[in-house]
Amino acid sequence: MQKKLDFNKKLIILAPLAGYTDLPFRSIAKKFGADLTISEMISSNALVHKSEKTLKMIEKSPTEDPYFVQIAGNKPELVRDAVLILNDIDGIDGIDLNCGCPAPKVFNHGSGSNLLGDLKKLTEILSTVKKYSNKQYTSAKVRIGVNDKIPIEIGKAVEDCGVDFVCVHGRTRAGKYKAPVDYEAIKAMKSAISIPVIANGDIKDYTKAKEVLEFTNANGVMIGRGAIGKPWIFHQLKYGVEEISLEFKKEIILEHYDEVLKFHGLHGVVMFRKLLHSYSKGYNGATQFRDIINTIKDKNVMRDIIENFFTHI
Repeated sequence: MQKKLDFNKKLIILAPLAGYTDLPFRSIAKKFGADLTISEMISSNALVHKSEKTLKMIEKSPTEDPYFVQIAGNKPELVRDAVLILNDIDGIDGIDLNCGCPAPKVFNHGSGSNLLGDLKKLTEILSTVKKYSNKQYTSAKVRIGVNDKIPIEIGKAVEDCGVDFVCVHGRTRAGKYKAPVDYEAIKAMKSAISIPVIANGDIKDYTKAKEVLEFTNANGVMIGRGAIGKPWIFHQLKYGVEEISLEFKKEIILEHYDEVLKFHGLHGVVMFRKLLHSYSKGYNGATQFRDIINTIKDKNVMRDIIENFFTHI
């Protein structure tokens, strides 16, 4: 079977972000240049209990190819059962294990970045994914430690599980999203292991992505928060374009809005407000625009207001 990811070129990957990277957002990122899209983090427990909300989160757009599902879990048998469920779902090309989420509810449950404090457990769970998955790829998303930085140890532990690649966020769990990203640590992990390494953390624009790739020698970049309100970053990286016209931005925003309505129904009008807050950031009249959209529930009125604002700024 032909491999769907080509590590000979620098890959551009959309990071899984809870509450943001749903099917509409991923389809937009994919259309405009992302090489790989990944579901929001899925709880193995919720998946095994066939939660309807969770099963909807796994649905993918026809354009998402390749497509991964990211799972979190702290017990090998639960993770195995989650993998077996995913095995029966077509259209999933890989399973990614979350070993990096710093959120207290995930960490205190023994999942996410908690695994970085017990590499034996991390290896056990990641090996379980690798053993039971029938998908083309297995990967892991990590940070560089819990409190102390141990990028090389983490990299080697992940590599020993036989995964295809690792995505590394250059902060510890303690660093949350505020500490400076340690690109040296990403570079060290890349030098120490032979599987591909994808760099992640504060890659917010075209220039930064280029710098990080050059400095770390990583096989690609994973962009999360840098794509919120700026999904055209994938287009910039894919085609080497620094400037994006306002007309093109408006087209993407309206397409994103239409996709949200298609997937989430009328509730999508309210859901899209927080995205419009990001899209309008930094523009004249943004505060007034936000005040207006925060009261709108009619889908056509909302579309007109979006179109008008992004035409006349």
